[in-house]
Amino acid sequence: MAGDQDFRLQLLGYSLTTVEIAYYLPDHPSLLQLFVWQQYDEAPEYPGLRRFLDTWRRDIEAVLHSVTIANDRNMGPRTWRPTDAVRCIQ
Repeated sequence: MAGDQDFRLQLLGYSLTTVEIAYYLPDHPSLLQLFVWQQYDEAPEYPGLRRFLDTWRRDIEAVLHSVTIANDRNMGPRTWRPTDAVRCIQ
């Protein structure tokens, strides 16, 4: 299940990273276009994002204008505490 993998990545220090990529296509150089990419990645180095951007530069005929990064680690702390009680919400 995807949720299980996401949880494992969080325990390993990964955090959800959302990236907005602004770019121009060669056939429409005056039109700024946007692409949003989201994946669990390791801040602050972002190796997954770096691989993605390397592939973009190599394989896609689009000129990058800007890359904006939002990371859930920057949005607020997450804490995990073990508990002896289980609470059910109905």
